[in-house]
Amino acid sequence: MYDYDLLVVGSANADLVIRVERRPAAGETVLGGDLAVHPGGKGANQAVAAARLGARTALLARVGDDANGRLLLDSQHAAGVDTVGVLVGGAPTGVALITVDPCGDNSIVVSPGANARLAPGDIRAAVSLFLASRVVSTQLEIPLETVVEVVRNLSPDSRFVLNPSPPRPLPTEILAACDPLIVNEHEARVILGEACVSEEPADRARLLLAKGPRSVVVTLGAEGALVCDDSGVTRVPSPKVDAVDTTGAGDAFTAALAWKLGSGSALADAAAYAARVGAAAVTKRGAQESYPTVAEVEAL
Repeated sequence: MYDYDLLVVGSANADLVIRVERRPAAGETVLGGDLAVHPGGKGANQAVAAARLGARTALLARVGDDANGRLLLDSQHAAGVDTVGVLVGGAPTGVALITVDPCGDNSIVVSPGANARLAPGDIRAAVSLFLASRVVSTQLEIPLETVVEVVRNLSPDSRFVLNPSPPRPLPTEILAACDPLIVNEHEARVILGEACVSEEPADRARLLLAKGPRSVVVTLGAEGALVCDDSGVTRVPSPKVDAVDTTGAGDAFTAALAWKLGSGSALADAAAYAARVGAAAVTKRGAQESYPTVAEVEAL
């Protein structure tokens, strides 16, 4: 019996958000709205999104001993996430600088802070969390060598989900563990590199699968997602909604998919549910505060 449906290993940031009429070009200054500070970071976002859906969730991350760190811990506790794996100190809490335009699209710059100090030794010290978790999810806002150590400490029966954001080439050891590898179109291009010989998302999904993952999901924003495994490529639609803010929507998608996989759902069914969760998230402002409950997903 697993103690956790999902263990999220990853980043925890304070999101500093400014709404702008348009994002600035190089060398340009634009005026924006009032600064808003929200709990964020891809790891912390995924943990909150999963817990809101009812998953028994734990977070393994590092924050600073500062006001932003306390903000992040408070948000995890409020969502019902177990923070026994959250380490405090070593550097200031990570910060993400986010601009959001009237269409809800965003641009993000991240200062990693304490996230860059989440080390392989921290993973080895938390091996009991891995043994107690049905699914483990991570991203690339923590050091790559730490992600490698996550793979090496997986329980034999657990499932590994990776969203390689921000994207970079991945070693074979990580790719071989992914089930699935979850990427958007930009991330797919970066990871494929010279092997990205097609502009068709389905072709990219197949090319990614050939690099070693057990399965691949390519997210397509409002168009849904593509699911690819040994049985072929399946398109999963997304509900049509009026997007207000896309910040953190990909994290909601990943968290929902990981939780559903741990509950025994087939990959295509898990992706379909995750698309509904992601669609619900973009109808509200912010990241964590936009994540829906099960009832809100069903209403959508």
